[in-house]
Amino acid sequence: MAKPVRSPADIGALVRTVRKEQNLRQDQLAGVAGVGLRFIVDLEAGKPTAQIGKVLQVLQTLGCSVDILEPGECRP
Repeated sequence: MAKPVRSPADIGALVRTVRKEQNLRQDQLAGVAGVGLRFIVDLEAGKPTAQIGKVLQVLQTLGCSVDILEPGECRP
């Protein structure tokens, strides 16, 4: 189900929810995503300066995708 993302906190909440649904600890997610534990902790806390490449890497690891709609575009 598509969820609107309006802030880093929204991404962090999504990552935490999906991680828990997959029964992964933060350190386990960090290991499989190829990022550090501190990055996962900061990401889930909504850190606004998280590196976008690493954020996308974590989302992909969890099976999430990112779709960006152009102005005026409607979700299909």
